[in-house]
Amino acid sequence: QVQVVESGGGLVQAGGSQRLSCVASGLTLSIHPMGWYRQAPGKEREMVADITSGGTTNYADSVKGRFTISKENKKNIVYLQMNSLKFEDTAVYYCTVTVFGRLYWGKGTLVTVSS
Repeated sequence: QVQVVESGGGLVQAGGSQRLSCVASGLTLSIHPMGWYRQAPGKEREMVADITSGGTTNYADSVKGRFTISKENKKNIVYLQMNSLKFEDTAVYYCTVTVFGRLYWGKGTLVTVSS
């Protein structure tokens, strides 16, 4: 059974940094794309960043140049380094892993940016 668990959320001041971590377990291979989504209060869930097993990354325009997604080699572990955080980055951040076309979600971790 695939399980996705995020960690690293918390309260941070605007302009600060935070790193989120995610582990996807229950998988026998480490070839699966992984990513991060977020949902701010009153808004729809949106893609933040994703990464393929080969290291190709993709970012939402709103986080380009500030956030970096990375993946541990040959492991289903992904990180999201968030720098220059803004109040509007406040959201629940969800990690995902795509296994042969099926998307699995974690329960999310809350990041609160104080202005």
